[in-house]
Amino acid sequence: MIPSGTFIDFQCRGNMFGISHIDIAGLTGALESSLTHLLLGTAQMAESNERNVVVQYLEDGGWMMYVILAASIVGLIVFLERSFDLYVMKRLNAKVFVAKIITNLEHKHFRQALDECQRKTKHPLVTVMKAGLLRANRREKEIERAMEDQLLSALPALQKRIALMALLANIATLLGLLGTIFGLISAFTSVSAASAAERQTALASGISQAMYTTAFGISVAVPLLFFHHILSKRMESIILQVEGGAVSLMVALTGVAREGSKGPSAS
Repeated sequence: MIPSGTFIDFQCRGNMFGISHIDIAGLTGALESSLTHLLLGTAQMAESNERNVVVQYLEDGGWMMYVILAASIVGLIVFLERSFDLYVMKRLNAKVFVAKIITNLEHKHFRQALDECQRKTKHPLVTVMKAGLLRANRREKEIERAMEDQLLSALPALQKRIALMALLANIATLLGLLGTIFGLISAFTSVSAASAAERQTALASGISQAMYTTAFGISVAVPLLFFHHILSKRMESIILQVEGGAVSLMVALTGVAREGSKGPSAS
């Protein structure tokens, strides 16, 4: 007698029901394939639902939502462009750069000091220092005027489109409020045309949809104001670096000029 539960008993029973071969690997592969399709389907459904929620949110708020969205996209592009220019193209270790210039001047190595200004950077400190060094043998007023003119010419490039961030933030907020007013007008208009039983539901639905634009406008304005603060602080930092470097250069050139004037008299 074949013990029940053994592999031979399982094969015998399979043969009794017409099952001559059990493909365990095939069953496993089928289960894995089914599970994979199920997970992919769930992920696609979730992604589709999220996309539908965003689209529904924009549609519920009305056409003003798309105007605010356009303002946010423009603000983001401006922030990325300005950040690249101020943090990457104008990257410079100002303390080390100024220290090298001053050291060369103290040793009267004017050519080496000018060579330091041949850096491949758009930092205005380099051009301002170069303008001062090129006029090192002139009067102090001329040197100061040359560096001031160079700084003034560099300011527009530093300030470019930074104020636009604050403007877009204000526009997004005001557009949100304007969209809410339009939404409320539309809601009350639809309520006046509805029956008495439907007025409360229509009013609640209309007001909730009208608030979407205000919420979206503020949600766009807050990051834009934060971006404006970051760029403004970076611009102020660069200007302070330029002013500090110009003062250090003037002190060094004055010291060199005094030493030169004392030399002949001492001999």
